[in-house]
Amino acid sequence: MSLAIVILAAGKGKRMGNPDLPKVMVELIGTPLIGHVLSTISALHAQRTIAIVGHHREIVMNYVLPGFPFTEFAVQEEQLGTGHAVQQCEPVLENFDGDVLILCGDAPLISAQTLSNFILKHKDAKADLSVLSGVTEQPKGYGRIVRDADGNFSCIVEEKDATDEQRLIDEINSGIYIVGKQELFNALQDVQSNNASQEYYLTDIVSILGNQGKKICAFKAPKFIELVGINTPTELHAAEQYYSELKA
Repeated sequence: MSLAIVILAAGKGKRMGNPDLPKVMVELIGTPLIGHVLSTISALHAQRTIAIVGHHREIVMNYVLPGFPFTEFAVQEEQLGTGHAVQQCEPVLENFDGDVLILCGDAPLISAQTLSNFILKHKDAKADLSVLSGVTEQPKGYGRIVRDADGNFSCIVEEKDATDEQRLIDEINSGIYIVGKQELFNALQDVQSNNASQEYYLTDIVSILGNQGKKICAFKAPKFIELVGINTPTELHAAEQYYSELKA
């Protein structure tokens, strides 16, 4: 099947201390976060690459186009959640048929090897949707991967909506998914905003597809650090240390 890659890149990054700079344009070792992601995915040879832009989108587009001219854009005018963001790609992918890999533009440490293995596991499992998960001793702030008594993946619960028991789960959602295009956009039509943030969560497509009898899987990444998004200066510093060690 053909592969399209969608990169979430519309966020404001308020906690980074520069409200006029899109979060994905924060620099890690001299390169914007989205530049690291785009460089990594070049090894996957996707048929389509779409960046979803929003806040000060002209800054992102002016950076991306010269270095990564294969990139297309979808625009999220209002910040209504990740589900709403991905919906903006539907017209762009109208004539595409295949799987859609969804990535976060502010998570620059993911490796091409981890993504390739994730795609392979998804195909081998004949899954309709797969989530890349990670295990951490500090899951606070992340959506939790909920499994049934047999260990089968059932849904993702955002921390704001989680019970005290669910908050103890140490397997978290990375925000990286691979899902059939048709299943993706059909499920997004059913996503509601009746949650603590009143946003349209992309995570809801997991339970929607599961309830439809579709096959959903969650595969654990080998290194949690690869999944970390950059939301604060502290996280940026930790990423710089890891990146420097990799290149040493």
